[in-house]
Amino acid sequence: MLEVESVDAFYGEFQVLRGVSLRLEAGELVVLVGPNGHGKSTLLKTICGLLRPAAGSIRFEGREIGGLPPETIVELGITYVAEERHLFPGMSVLKNLILGAYNRNARPRREENLEYVFGLFPRLRERAHQLASTLSGGEARMLAMARGLMSNARVLALDEPSLGLAPKLRHEVFEIIREIHRRGTGIVLVEQSIPQVADLANRIYLVEEGEIAFSGDRRQALSNETLREALLGM
Repeated sequence: MLEVESVDAFYGEFQVLRGVSLRLEAGELVVLVGPNGHGKSTLLKTICGLLRPAAGSIRFEGREIGGLPPETIVELGITYVAEERHLFPGMSVLKNLILGAYNRNARPRREENLEYVFGLFPRLRERAHQLASTLSGGEARMLAMARGLMSNARVLALDEPSLGLAPKLRHEVFEIIREIHRRGTGIVLVEQSIPQVADLANRIYLVEEGEIAFSGDRRQALSNETLREALLGM
């Protein structure tokens, strides 16, 4: 479904990604882990068109998408949910969600997708007419994820959705991720610590200094001392 092959990416003259490859099959969940500042978020941004790859290939369902504008990639079905959330604080929860369905492929299914996300996030239904600025940190994170799903996303690129949340809210966010995955949406998830989703991961990639230092399934990850102790909490 999604194939990244030998991708390089730069910020100006500084190279961030070096020959990175990964794959995501339909409905899978893959997790990117590794130290801060080593390229995980850059990889998501490159997949989603926010950064142009300098070399390599990014294909979605066999089509080359590397270098396409972000709005085209969203229309194809890949949506980036940033760590910073980028909500419209002066607009209601409902209007934020409706803006998520702006692309031409999502507009015909707006009401259907709205019911879908309200089913996943009942707290957002309760707060539909509140300003986004009044939400708690956990609710704002949920709104960002729900808005991503409103785009008719078939693949969600989630950048540290649990960052900064209290343990109870972090658990709630991961339970929602589990449900989104169960319903068939593909997920590329960036996380620092993944014990809550390790059992769901089809593959785990360790990103260090802009390269893939390890890739494998959960069983293989558990045999890697760095992943087992530092990242899986085991």
